[in-house]
Amino acid sequence: MPTNKKLALIIGGSRGIGKAIALRLAKSGFNIWLTYHNNHAAAQETKKEIELLGSACTLFCFDIANYEATKAVLGKITDTIVPDCLVFNAGIARDNLMVWMAKEEWDAVISTNLDGFYNIMHVLLFPMLREKRGRIVVISSTSGQIGQAGQVNYSASKAGLIGAARALAREVGKKNIYVNVVSPGVIETEMTDKLPKDKILPLIPLGRFGKVDDVASVVNFLCTEENMYIHGQVIGVNGGLAI
Repeated sequence: MPTNKKLALIIGGSRGIGKAIALRLAKSGFNIWLTYHNNHAAAQETKKEIELLGSACTLFCFDIANYEATKAVLGKITDTIVPDCLVFNAGIARDNLMVWMAKEEWDAVISTNLDGFYNIMHVLLFPMLREKRGRIVVISSTSGQIGQAGQVNYSASKAGLIGAARALAREVGKKNIYVNVVSPGVIETEMTDKLPKDKILPLIPLGRFGKVDDVASVVNFLCTEENMYIHGQVIGVNGGLAI
């Protein structure tokens, strides 16, 4: 197992954008800690692909919406090993018009997307502050910047992440911890398969939907660039959908 590499913790890294980020960082020389909820097959496949790139990959299976589970899995490990980069990518969608939205649809999205951020940061932040180093990249969404009909819960959670990341950036910048947000637009993943893309495409100036690698490349830059003066920023990866 390579031990002289930097370490990246990817929260929600088994599929889609998270997987692409994990693979891109592995190519950049990071060992990977990868968390996922319940798709064991996808996580194992991602682990194999990371290892083929010459990096180590450790899998952690738990629900980030559960504070006690998060603390039990990551708490003891981070007492001695602190990731160089933390990418918070975990998120779910339960789309519905607000007038029809069930309480469970609201709670599920807020618990995972926003409470999950608190749970992860509450475990990871003190060790990073102790080491006085680190890079945190939060994956939000264009929906969190401009809103989207049928996604009041999702938009609220992703907007909340932007506010949380910006506030956190003010708190930890002096400790050499960089915090930034990457905000994808319509990226071709399982989560966007059912969107009415024929209606969305004309709204995108670049005339195409995004690829997972479009997002991963920006995250990789924020995690690896040595000449770094980007802090507390929201970087849109949306083809011009939000200008």
